[in-house]
Amino acid sequence: MGFIFTSPGRTVTAGVVLLILMVVVVGLATGQTLKVDHAYATFVMRWLHVLSGVLWIGLLWYLNFVQVPTMPQIQPVESRSAITRYIAPTVLLFFRYAALATVVTGLLLAWMQRFIVEALTLQTGVVMIGLGMWMGLIMAFNVWFIIWPNQRRILGLVEATAEEKAAAAKPALYASRFNTMLSIAMLYCMVAQQNAPV
Repeated sequence: MGFIFTSPGRTVTAGVVLLILMVVVVGLATGQTLKVDHAYATFVMRWLHVLSGVLWIGLLWYLNFVQVPTMPQIQPVESRSAITRYIAPTVLLFFRYAALATVVTGLLLAWMQRFIVEALTLQTGVVMIGLGMWMGLIMAFNVWFIIWPNQRRILGLVEATAEEKAAAAKPALYASRFNTMLSIAMLYCMVAQQNAPV
């Protein structure tokens, strides 16, 4: 059993296998057969959207509430290089691709539910989900076109002078904090469309 937990890939694979087994066992126990149709495909897309969104926002909050505030406390200063050299690039890899996956699955979900145009044009009936979609799009733009390019300089992943690295810090931080601020309202909009009054 320990073999499963020594690798993130094996752990995720085990999670998927567990899910499949649960679906099969529950289906057999209740006599319900799995009907793969448009409704089920929409459900799976929503699940993928939620999974990628949890990873994205989880990493956003980790960066803003844990890593960034803790970095100045790490002494000696040389010890910080382990984070900037190994941890931060990996976090940012998952961070930006989780943002991309969240946007793609969200747009596909809205298209599958046939309200993508109405949501993006903020029409009555889907205005909350539309607002959430626009906030998500703005946040993903910030990840790919403000945070990531600046972090590449800060972390030394691209050639940059000390001045360029210092200049990159503020836009990266502010875009990340802006996304953190938006994430609170965005998550409300995503849930409010189905479960709560405006």
